[in-house]
Amino acid sequence: MQKTALESIHIALGARMVPFGGWNMPVQYRAILDEARTVRTKAGLFDLGHMGRVKVRGPQAEAFLQKLQTNDAAAIPAGRIRYAMILNEQGLTQDDILVYRNPKNDGFFVVINAGNAQRDLEIMRATAKGFDVVVEDCTQTLGMIAIQGPASEAITQRFTKGDLKALKYYAWMDAEVCGVPMTLSRTGYTGEDGFEVYVPKGHEEQVWNAFLEHGQADGLTPIGLGARDTLRHEAGMPLYGHEIDETTNPIEAGLDWAVKMNHDFTGKAALEQVLAKGGTGRKLVGLTSTSKRCPRQGYPLVHAGQQVGHVCSGNISPTLDTNIATAYVRTDLATPGTQLEFLVRDKAEPCVIAALPFYKRQR
Repeated sequence: MQKTALESIHIALGARMVPFGGWNMPVQYRAILDEARTVRTKAGLFDLGHMGRVKVRGPQAEAFLQKLQTNDAAAIPAGRIRYAMILNEQGLTQDDILVYRNPKNDGFFVVINAGNAQRDLEIMRATAKGFDVVVEDCTQTLGMIAIQGPASEAITQRFTKGDLKALKYYAWMDAEVCGVPMTLSRTGYTGEDGFEVYVPKGHEEQVWNAFLEHGQADGLTPIGLGARDTLRHEAGMPLYGHEIDETTNPIEAGLDWAVKMNHDFTGKAALEQVLAKGGTGRKLVGLTSTSKRCPRQGYPLVHAGQQVGHVCSGNISPTLDTNIATAYVRTDLATPGTQLEFLVRDKAEPCVIAALPFYKRQR
């Protein structure tokens, strides 16, 4: 089991630790729904040291990324970030990733999911054999800490040298944090405004403590993986192993906006066949339910006595004060407002198709 540089701090703060993607991670410090509300109304601090972090550089770095993933790496300006997917030859999802073009335009940076990191690196290194490129795993030498919530900009600016107001959404920049040069991005996985700080090894505790010190008056608290899952679910963001995996493709998952067909990426031919057929016959949708039971991953969905899909993720939403879920259903039943049922031990519970995302912050 791998440990982030902040594990001892989480334990000292009373976090409940669980295995996640091969790492020992905090799932919660206090009630999960309370932690989620804190992020929506104030700010929350996340240890993302389990995420994979990879530097890509060399004369053919851009060409390599064009082959590796679905978005158009050539169209990413310096200092900007794009969401993308790594597919196999069948067009099925190996992982969803973030691709960063360096602020100085001297290479790229890729963030990958913890549970897929080893496989992603193997895919990247195999693909790299055809290009003049260096793929460097820097997960162990570069920490990753995130802050999310309405107060995140004000808190982060207090110990950061660099104009955070000028940093656009899905952009990153070089900055000084706690007097140390590092990089800082503005993306997030909660639906709120926020930042990720990429911290050189040995400075993780310093940066974490600075956040807590400068954010205490604003109500900043550490947040675990449990609330993170609830928050990303409300915001309609997929989680690998739930909404997307090796059995799904980006088209049926509603992620075709991150697929650019103007370059030759692995899996492109398979997606062209799916498009030519008009889809796969199913679609990822949202569900809401006022039942006393929450729809959970794997629960069957039925309509008129026939199974028509299955639940991918389910949570109690503290923001909407109801049960929410994502699910794959037959395309002809994917219209918002359609009444379905989910089965819990063969007992039918009512639910209704809802548009995604469930929650979108006011900008």
